[in-house]
Amino acid sequence: MSDAAYRTIARAAETEIEVSRSRFRCRLERVATEVRARAVVDAARREHRDARHHCSAFLLGPPPQLVERSSDDGEPAGTAGAPMLEVLRGAGTPAEPFADVVAVVTRWFGGTLLGAGGLVRAYGDAVRAALDVAGTRRRELLRELEVEVDHAGAGRLESGLRAHDVAVLDQAYAARVTLRVGVPTGSVDALHALVAELTGGTAEALGAGERWVDRGQVDRR
Repeated sequence: MSDAAYRTIARAAETEIEVSRSRFRCRLERVATEVRARAVVDAARREHRDARHHCSAFLLGPPPQLVERSSDDGEPAGTAGAPMLEVLRGAGTPAEPFADVVAVVTRWFGGTLLGAGGLVRAYGDAVRAALDVAGTRRRELLRELEVEVDHAGAGRLESGLRAHDVAVLDQAYAARVTLRVGVPTGSVDALHALVAELTGGTAEALGAGERWVDRGQVDRR
């Protein structure tokens, strides 16, 4: 279990549903900043100038400092942005919230009023459809460490680390080989012991910072 983790979309996605002849096209993109999220909304407006509404919601992380925003863009208050945001929240869990994603739902009016309840369902369903295509994946905050070994032992060390689910983030080849690895903070002591075991005590892992990385398989909804 990582000390810090969250979930996000695995890939960008764009899907469309139709409700009583109104079309709801949802675009999901992975973003890291509010500026980038708003740029995605602006891009949807430029691309679909004939549409009446471009409603949006986004969650930015990493946790615990999540930023949440939503916009009804002219729809009755609470019928578009709020249900979209709720669907995004629901893609995570209390232990691993959802973040770094923007959803834009572009609506073309089909001539039939849907009512508040119908709009809430339609905008929520549009985001759910896009999430089904995008999939989700886990991100972890890893401590980075570097291990320097000779060329003869580099392959064995890398294989051993990967066999124990240690993320090998980079390799640098010079007179010796430097492997940059990442582990959750709580696993640093175990990494030191593993490196000692794999190298017969001839190498050690030295701290080199931290970073968020995608981990594990893509989950389908």
